[in-house]
Amino acid sequence: MNIPGLHRELETMNMSRHTFLLNMYGAMFDAMGPSEWWPGQSAFEICLGAILTQNTSWGNVEKAIWNLRARDLLQPGELFALPEDKLAELIRPAGYFRVKARRVKSFVHFLRREVGFDIGSLAEQDMDALRGKLLQVKGIGPETADSMLLYALDKPSFVVDAYTARICHRHGLVPSDIGYDELREFFMDVLPPDIYLFNEFHALFVRVGKKWCKKRNGLCADCPLFSFF
Repeated sequence: MNIPGLHRELETMNMSRHTFLLNMYGAMFDAMGPSEWWPGQSAFEICLGAILTQNTSWGNVEKAIWNLRARDLLQPGELFALPEDKLAELIRPAGYFRVKARRVKSFVHFLRREVGFDIGSLAEQDMDALRGKLLQVKGIGPETADSMLLYALDKPSFVVDAYTARICHRHGLVPSDIGYDELREFFMDVLPPDIYLFNEFHALFVRVGKKWCKKRNGLCADCPLFSFF
């Protein structure tokens, strides 16, 4: 169906959202500076952190990773050979350590099957196809998969979370009940596929969400995004 002016209207709306989002980005960046995410000395360590950070603070993840680094275990082959119960004890600081040990094991088994532990070669695969494969790994959900793609493998896959949804809803960009994939697609459709932009944008949303845009009693008057209401 071809409705005169519809394409132009949708294009204008998309451009407006594009400008609005980039202005939000600029306001947050100017107020807080670069986030320098995601910490990690290798792609595998970043992927490991993405699994361990589920339902816990990053400080706890750092303790778990330190335990592994102190024993030279930050390699997929080493963790593949390590008994699951010993892995669980080492990552205990990250919480849910038995569950997370199984998830880490599932991931390293995937790496063995898919690329023979050569995680760098994952970056050569098509992003959407690889995302589908990661989502088939037990314990890897959409946010974890996108974090691996963006931060470890330099793929332009936008990461969203509860902070992203809350901030965007409060600024009238998305409905309150928007799902993960729909929210991700919103950013993927409106913004250019720029790895640095996606990286920093997600990090800035998290920082604003933690400091100002709280679930209850948001500190709106002091928020860098206050002028966007």
